[in-house]
Amino acid sequence: MTTRQDREGTEPRAPQVVPVRHEWLTLPNAISVLRLVGVPVFLWLILAHQDGAALVVLMVSGVSDYLDGKIARRFGLVSRVGQYLDPIADRLYIASTLFGLAWREFIPWWLVLVLVARDAFIAGMYPVVRVYRLPLPPVHYIGKAATFNLLYAFPLVLLGHGDSLVAQVAQPVAWAFVWWGTALYWIGGVIYAHQIADLVRQRRAQYRAVAG
Repeated sequence: MTTRQDREGTEPRAPQVVPVRHEWLTLPNAISVLRLVGVPVFLWLILAHQDGAALVVLMVSGVSDYLDGKIARRFGLVSRVGQYLDPIADRLYIASTLFGLAWREFIPWWLVLVLVARDAFIAGMYPVVRVYRLPLPPVHYIGKAATFNLLYAFPLVLLGHGDSLVAQVAQPVAWAFVWWGTALYWIGGVIYAHQIADLVRQRRAQYRAVAG
């Protein structure tokens, strides 16, 4: 016979997080929504060869990505909506930027495939999360570093397209961010998979304890 303490001991451990609000109308969420609005704007600008304006949109996106998280943590405005909205905005910006830059032949299409494959790898774990009713692991700092590198790499890639002195300086820096971001993006994905596997093992142990 299993006791209540035994069952609790095998419950998958949800990571400790800061208090989460249930309000959706907060300043960090408003910033994330503005980033989402900027996605089609950037795509239109880059495909229309309005590179200067597209660069401004990308730079504003990178700064806003830093600000919304900073404001949320500093003023206790972390919300459930924001926990979903912020990564969605990041992924859409990365996807739209990859497509736009590859369409303009600023980056190779194989790089797009490498990064999209990582997101597909993560998405493939969602059915497991739903079946076992697992808590979502927190975003690892490596994943945050990967997103940071990529969000700052793409404006530099765009700035590095040309023959000016600024472009010559920006180009190697941009590609350093790209390679580091791509590597960290996949490392973060592997860490996420390991976290999910660990939670699955704990959930299965719980099921066996209850059945026994």
